Amino acid sequence: MSEEILINVTPRETRVAVVENGMLQEVLIERSSRRGYVGNIYKGRVQRVMPGMQAAFVEIGLERAAFLHASDILRPPPAAVASEGEAEPPPAPVPTPPISELVHEGQEIVVQVVKDPIGSKGARLTTQLSIPSRYLVLLPHSKVVGVSARIEDEAERARLKALLAQCAGASTMGYIVRTNAEGQGAEALAEDVDYLGRVWELVRANSARTPVGGCIYEDLSLPLRALRDLMHDGVEKVRVDSRETFDKILLFARQFMPELAERVEHYPGERPIFDLYGIEDEIQRGLQKEVPLKSGGHLIIDQTEAMTTIDVNTGSFLGQRNLEETVFRTNLEAAQAVARQLRLRNLGGIIIIDFIDMTDEDHRRQVLRTLEKALAHDHAKTTVYDFSPLGLVEMTRKRTTESLARQLCEPCHECGGRGMLKTAETLTYEIFREITRAVRQFDAQRLLVLAAPKVVNKILEEESAAVAELEEFLGKSIRFQADEQYSQEQYDVVLL
Repeated sequence: MSEEILINVTPRETRVAVVENGMLQEVLIERSSRRGYVGNIYKGRVQRVMPGMQAAFVEIGLERAAFLHASDILRPPPAAVASEGEAEPPPAPVPTPPISELVHEGQEIVVQVVKDPIGSKGARLTTQLSIPSRYLVLLPHSKVVGVSARIEDEAERARLKALLAQCAGASTMGYIVRTNAEGQGAEALAEDVDYLGRVWELVRANSARTPVGGCIYEDLSLPLRALRDLMHDGVEKVRVDSRETFDKILLFARQFMPELAERVEHYPGERPIFDLYGIEDEIQRGLQKEVPLKSGGHLIIDQTEAMTTIDVNTGSFLGQRNLEETVFRTNLEAAQAVARQLRLRNLGGIIIIDFIDMTDEDHRRQVLRTLEKALAHDHAKTTVYDFSPLGLVEMTRKRTTESLARQLCEPCHECGGRGMLKTAETLTYEIFREITRAVRQFDAQRLLVLAAPKVVNKILEEESAAVAELEEFLGKSIRFQADEQYSQEQYDVVLL
């Protein structure tokens, strides 16, 4: 599989595109006016404790107070009792104490953002700090040593754990080995342990002198973060269209991944790099509800506040054999398309997929396996459940930032975010009611109605008899005037 990372830099916005086999898979966007907060560490102050929610709201200097749940507050692990010569038993799970026992209003607290503000919700916080590097994640308040579940080979997991124990030495802090570490040697892990140690000392020093609401530690900028998190042996090249950003990335690569530094290239071309790869068109398609499938079928994707629903339709695909075969082939293609769209659109939370009904149990299993296999390339954690009794597939995808649509778009001012407009016929009768209401409330001989051309044309061409009846009933003269400045649902009834 051929994979490239493209980085487009403009003065106020940076975009990163992950392209696999010539097809866009993922887009990351960072604007200087609105950088993400995930990974940043702040000194906060508890603003309000909410016992009924088992949570507290913490002021960290952002527009809205952030949310800290009791389960995300670090507590010292219970002491385990072990007889001499025996292995220490794993600690039993301890129920979360009431939030009022963990924090109190006015308390200063060091917290880390784990989820950006989304919609009307504030950022989500934790006191269980973690600092990532190229191959490791440092857990300064833990003694856990773990390996990413994506590294499945047991021998490799054991090797990495042994190397980490050797590199960390007598460290009292915990570490998680990231997927990128697969196949790496002791030297690479030792460099990361040293780097994380220096970062943690800086965080500790900053914690003491940073005022409440101040940022103690800020995660890397998007280009460096993309290199840290997305670069691996399978990436053929990283192309950057800014000389200044290229120099920074190259320096970072030579310091932390020297064996891959030669794959970083500066793109000096006149034609925009995203145009060269067709990325701009793909982003536009990623904002549309309908996604065509090569077979002739299509997906309909609806993102709501509570969940995202994806409907699979056969469209014009008739298949070669019978209906069941047609449905099966369409669903197989749809499963792969769904996995790509979730990643491309950065859709998270609860996702419901309505595949076309299949009667064959084996077909259902194959479609589910295809979906799970396609999701294996996703960097976000996903969980897929079996078909429900209604034939729906429920899944979750970890969400830390806004979706692509919500980063690039805003609710429609014409329809108020409903996604639909009232018809001209509906507005006609609404205007008639408003005229009646106005005449009964105020004294006027004549009325002028200003509305959108489509609505006025509807009234004058198809409802002229109704207007005449209304004038006779009210004993008033009514005039209609089209105004191009009015949106379809906008109108004014003026008393003359």
